[in-house]
Amino acid sequence: MDIKTAASLHRLRLVSAPEAVSFILLLVCSVLKRTTEFNAVPVMGAIHGVLFVLYVLLWADAWNRTKWDLKTAALYFVLSVLPFGGFYADRKLRRAADDAVIASRARREGTVSA
Repeated sequence: MDIKTAASLHRLRLVSAPEAVSFILLLVCSVLKRTTEFNAVPVMGAIHGVLFVLYVLLWADAWNRTKWDLKTAALYFVLSVLPFGGFYADRKLRRAADDAVIASRARREGTVSA
């Protein structure tokens, strides 16, 4: 994995958890709007909207750079629309990055001939 691909995955990972948190907060604000006088939906909606668009842009960049198959790309997109999916995506991306670093070091040291 080259440095640009790793950076692309890192950027996607950095935005996945905040996007998930904003989605959960938006859901909480929606419930509070209907049950109380508290209405933070316009603010949280805008914040979540920006983070979601950013996630989709970074997802497309990561898909382009990593050459994911359609199943993997679809999984990461579906995770963006599930309330806790961003946390799962963050964990999967962290594991993939760690595996790539280990494989890169092994190739550099001549342990693996891949």
